[in-house]
Amino acid sequence: MKDIALIYWPKNGNVEKSGEKIVGKLGEDKVDIFTITSVDAEKIPEYKLLIIGNSTVGADNWEDTHKSRWYEFFAKLAKLDLSNTFVAIYGLGDQILYPDNFVDGIATIKEEFGKCGANFIGRWPIEGYEHTDSNSIDGEEFLGLALDEDQQSELSADRIEKWLSQILGEAKL
Repeated sequence: MKDIALIYWPKNGNVEKSGEKIVGKLGEDKVDIFTITSVDAEKIPEYKLLIIGNSTVGADNWEDTHKSRWYEFFAKLAKLDLSNTFVAIYGLGDQILYPDNFVDGIATIKEEFGKCGANFIGRWPIEGYEHTDSNSIDGEEFLGLALDEDQQSELSADRIEKWLSQILGEAKL
C-alpha cells in the first residue's frame, strides 16, 4: 500500500484533471487515486496522507444535498478514525462567475473530515485571487489549495507544485 491517496469528485472535469496533475508531480508509484465512489472507505485510515479534491458548482448545478455523492461518501467516512491521518484539500471554482462562493466546498470537506479527527495541512494564501467571499477562508488563507481553471489556468501548475512541496513537508513524507 502507498502512503498517499488522492480522492476526488466529480469525474471528467477540472477536478479530475487537477488530480492527475498532482499524481503526475508526485509519481504514480507514490499515490493511489480514487473517486469518492470507487474508494474502499475502510482502507482510508491506512494512508498517511489524503489529498481530497472537489469543486464548487454554480447554483444551476447544485444537487439536493441528501442525494449528493459527497454526502453518501461522508456517511461512510463518519465511521472512521483519522486521528493518525493528514488531510490536504484542493478545490476548484470560478472566482468571476461565482465570486461569493469561490471554493466553498473546501470548508465542507474540512468539516466532515474533522469529525473523524483528521489532521489538516495545506493552507494556501488568498493573495492573487479575485473573488469576493468564500466559506473556505480563515484569516488570510484558504483552508486548502484554491484552483481556478476557468479564469487562472496558467497559474495552476505553479500553485500545485508549491502546494505539494508544502504538504509533503508538513506531513513529513
